[in-house]
Amino acid sequence: MEKENLLNNLKSLLQKDERLVSEGELLKNKVIELALKLDKGLVELLLSDEKIKNVFFTQVGKVTIFDKDKFIKFVSNKQFLPDSYTAFKNKIGLTVGDEFLSEKKEVVLSWPYKDCVLEGGMTKEEQKRDEIFWNETLAPDEISRLLDLKVFTNAKRIDAKGEHKFDEFRTDEKGDIKDNLIIKGNNLLALHSLKKRFAGRVKLIYIDPPYNIGNDSFGYNDRFNHSSWLTFMKNRLEAARDLLNKDGSMWINIDDTEAHYLKVLCDDIFGRENFVANVIWQKKYSPQNDAKYFSDNHDHILVFAKQKEVWKLNLPPRTEEMDARYKNIDNDPRGPWKPSGLDVKTYTEEYDYPIKTPSGRIVYPPKGRCWRCSKERFEELVKDNRVWFGPSGNSVPAIKRFLNEVRQGMTPLTIWLYQEVGHNQEARQELKKIFSGEAVFENPKPERLLKRIIEIGSNEGDIILDFFAGSGTTGAVAMKMKRQFIICEQMDYTESVTVQRIKKVISGDQNAISKEVGWKGGGDFVYMDLAKWNENYVDEIKKAKSKEELQKLWETMKEKAHLSYKVDIAVFDKATKDFAELSIENQKRFLLECLDKNHLYINYSEIDDREYGVSEEDKKLNREFYQ
Repeated sequence: MEKENLLNNLKSLLQKDERLVSEGELLKNKVIELALKLDKGLVELLLSDEKIKNVFFTQVGKVTIFDKDKFIKFVSNKQFLPDSYTAFKNKIGLTVGDEFLSEKKEVVLSWPYKDCVLEGGMTKEEQKRDEIFWNETLAPDEISRLLDLKVFTNAKRIDAKGEHKFDEFRTDEKGDIKDNLIIKGNNLLALHSLKKRFAGRVKLIYIDPPYNIGNDSFGYNDRFNHSSWLTFMKNRLEAARDLLNKDGSMWINIDDTEAHYLKVLCDDIFGRENFVANVIWQKKYSPQNDAKYFSDNHDHILVFAKQKEVWKLNLPPRTEEMDARYKNIDNDPRGPWKPSGLDVKTYTEEYDYPIKTPSGRIVYPPKGRCWRCSKERFEELVKDNRVWFGPSGNSVPAIKRFLNEVRQGMTPLTIWLYQEVGHNQEARQELKKIFSGEAVFENPKPERLLKRIIEIGSNEGDIILDFFAGSGTTGAVAMKMKRQFIICEQMDYTESVTVQRIKKVISGDQNAISKEVGWKGGGDFVYMDLAKWNENYVDEIKKAKSKEELQKLWETMKEKAHLSYKVDIAVFDKATKDFAELSIENQKRFLLECLDKNHLYINYSEIDDREYGVSEEDKKLNREFYQ
């Protein structure tokens, strides 16, 4: 069979599987994914065509064996499902060859979800649209200065009186920065820049990362989105680990989709021996009746310690309900108490003896059990009025447990009910209240949830970090609980939602303060941006509405942007006709790939380079920050 005929025959055959078709086009990556999994439906489809069967299957006795590697290599060939975009890249030399992702050594993901670029924009967090996302995986030889210290800009101090020109960082006697910080920019790069001043100083990190459930941006990427998501998380968690102090802890909010894979990833990063708990949080107060299978009413919160042997948790305070179980039936001067059973399962003959109640009744421990103390010790307890025989003096004895003798806190459980820590709807209502009824953020977390986490894992004055800041719940609660916070966010709502929420907390806005922790307002924070360079072109590419705009932008990029070493401008300019024939989405995608990812933001080492035009004010800010 000629190769061309085989190609056409295979395409026609695969079109019969609706899983492999979108808008009339075959999905090459989906074909490869199913082949890797030895998908039964795919194999049966291939076997149904005698010519395809003869090429990709081998008969060994009565057994038919699928040559998976041969099939994947054939499908991966550029002649199979070539599109205009791939053809254009091949024509000008921008290709990585035929290697599979698993055979290469990519180590950095650039940048899905909150660090990605949305070509065409997204109006709501949960809205899934047909857009191209910038999700490039960089090989080691492409990474030279990606994680270098970055320049901060646009710094300002914000307090109850408003915004002020940044003067200087507030430090303690050791020179450690004591300011609350809000940083807008790529969180991976921000984490690496923060290490200069905060490595080993952070007490608690809480993050609520993208869940990779198909309705966040990972759902738009190719069908290898699971491994992309894990790479995305791995890069950030490794940097975050270096920021934790030795008695610090990491708390990650995640759902069932990736929770168990994330647990294994964290075992590798933090050490399996440092796993503390998998807390189940009841995030919904009612069932989701339109769920296809089960109503998912919970999230996971994975808790890891930096060094478990030195990590100490704080006990959450006892609830009124718990204390209400203690009564003072006999007006004991030692205060409220509750009865506790005297018998135990573990049998000891010495502790098996008869007890005479005040009414004269003789009682024995239940069959196979014994009393929890010796006869001598029991008599001491009776003399101390620590044994209760019931109001008539005729009941089986019980030990009196006094409220003032119990631990001044409760050992945390691994199941947190919404009645204790809030639920998603409560969180949305909290935010609506702050923003005059407007739904400014789709999936915030309730303040009561963050309060419990911060309460257990930190003390006043400790540093709390959240590098997926979202609506700013972590920063708001940390400030109310008198902790120092550092929060990072890249999305456009940073200034309109995150910053504004913390402003309201500082101002003592009645809708933003918390009676529960006695907060009435006060404090301040420093806001800073990561200084953009190539990221500016990313923004312009994202906003472009026409091919003419993109063509003009390319002319500017040739002169001022840092382009990838793979880009040959002369060859590109010779192929302008082919470029013009691409869809606007693929033109955007291509221009994004032309940018050198090592220069998305301005590197601190180049702060004096006139090309970047860093102001003297910003130079002072950065030299003070980096010392």
